[in-house]
Amino acid sequence: MTDYGHRLSFGVSLDPSAGTWALTWRLARTAEDSGLDHLAVQDHPYQPGHLDAWTLITHLSAVTDRISFLTGVADLQLRPPVMLAKAAASLSVLTDGRIQLGVGGGGIPDAIASMGGPARRGQDMVAFTEESLGLLRTALAGDVVQLHSPYHAIDGYRAGPVPPKPVELWLGAQKPKMLAVTGRSADGWIAPLNIYLPPREVPSRQRIIDEAATDAGRDPSTLRRVYNVIGVIGDHGHGSGPGLVGDVRRWVDTLTEWVVELGFDTFVLWPATDPEQQLALFAGEVVPAVRERVDALRSGR
Repeated sequence: MTDYGHRLSFGVSLDPSAGTWALTWRLARTAEDSGLDHLAVQDHPYQPGHLDAWTLITHLSAVTDRISFLTGVADLQLRPPVMLAKAAASLSVLTDGRIQLGVGGGGIPDAIASMGGPARRGQDMVAFTEESLGLLRTALAGDVVQLHSPYHAIDGYRAGPVPPKPVELWLGAQKPKMLAVTGRSADGWIAPLNIYLPPREVPSRQRIIDEAATDAGRDPSTLRRVYNVIGVIGDHGHGSGPGLVGDVRRWVDTLTEWVVELGFDTFVLWPATDPEQQLALFAGEVVPAVRERVDALRSGR
């Protein structure tokens, strides 16, 4: 794998738990003030302790001015694509384009069924997801949406408003069929957490995406590549913890390697401990150093 050359971007995943709302608000403000690019919010509405992702994003968009928001990822089986496009387009208009859509086919069928969703599995879920991406794209463009299939029955919806900036569709995927959908139909790939998809397994996933994109007549280098990174910056627990654990230098070296060797351009931090302190280290020390290092490598210095 090589560096695809995209502008680097960095974000933090916000916990949507109702019981930690005050901390979530502070993290959002810190990320905004520190110059990060994205606030990511997971979408598991069947969790009784979770706030609704769209409601949380909407509220936080009103108390921030610059940073963009990313659903990480919105469950398509619980959020019909034309309604999801309407929500994203509306919020994009209200925030001057600070919205990107991370979407997924829905990875917990029993939980989806508990809320009345269809809980598709296997090939049905894959086909439904690819079809949903097409519907999202058509609706976000403000075109007329019409489709009758085993998965959707849409009778000439006139979509709008049109977002002031493109809302990109980044697909959360891990298995081969969904990775191929990413290559054919999405604007980017959201990889699972580094504890679920370790770095050594990334190149094989990137190849599936690239081959599918090429077969579909697309340039693989146009797709964004997002890695969710859980870990600990510093000596918390004497070097123990999930995911990437080490001092600032190790984080800088590792994220730089993941850009130039694995092809990622966007990293979303999932702090494993002390979120406020970890976010301060990430935004204040890790991110600037990674940007500088990658810029130097790209320019040949």
